[in-house]
Amino acid sequence: MKMKIDMERKFKRILLKLSGESLMGEQQYGIDPKRAGEYAAQIKEIADMGIEIGIVIGGGNIFRGLSGATKGFDRVKGDQMGMLATVINSLALSSALEAIGQKARVFTAIDMHPIGEHYSKWRAIEAMQRGEIAIMSCGTGNPFFTTDTGSALRGIEIEADVMLKGTRVDGIYTADPEKDPTATKFDSITYDEIYTRGLKVMDLTATTLCKENNLPIIVFDMDTVGNLKKVMSGEDIGTYVY
Repeated sequence: MKMKIDMERKFKRILLKLSGESLMGEQQYGIDPKRAGEYAAQIKEIADMGIEIGIVIGGGNIFRGLSGATKGFDRVKGDQMGMLATVINSLALSSALEAIGQKARVFTAIDMHPIGEHYSKWRAIEAMQRGEIAIMSCGTGNPFFTTDTGSALRGIEIEADVMLKGTRVDGIYTADPEKDPTATKFDSITYDEIYTRGLKVMDLTATTLCKENNLPIIVFDMDTVGNLKKVMSGEDIGTYVY
């Protein structure tokens, strides 16, 4: 099944999920200003098309709560550290966006004034309607939930038409294409098939949230400059999950 986007009917408002690891660029840790700038330019490009954009960023380039728990950190404190990592990434992306003339607003699921504005669905939607990029950090604000689940939740709350999951791989494959050269890519796949095949696209909580609330997902390679606009222009790249 080919993925064909009807811009007028479907994608007026999107939730873009970015991985923290991708922000490392060529580095081993932290934030690569070049990669942050490339992301900002791609995001501004589609904002200029009139698309309303909400963003959730992971924190794995700085700290991941689950891996911290395996090294002796308390899981709740580890997840809270991970939430703070997402705030750092959100501030970095908002700075990169503002540097090229695109207004952005950082929201935090935990009250952190004046670092960011306490998240509210209504404030986030109002910001997007004003042409600002709404960057929503801290995941759900609760431990034991991933930023994938946070992005699914925020996408549903802000009434996004689609969740775009930007990764370093160009879609969903039958196996990990970096490990299995025989892996083949799906043009489209159902939520149920992701379950039955045991594909690790997102955690099950996030996938279930999207399925139950009819939020489609497009998984695509965000690290290739220009791909975000191609997705929004209806080109058949990535994998469509429905």
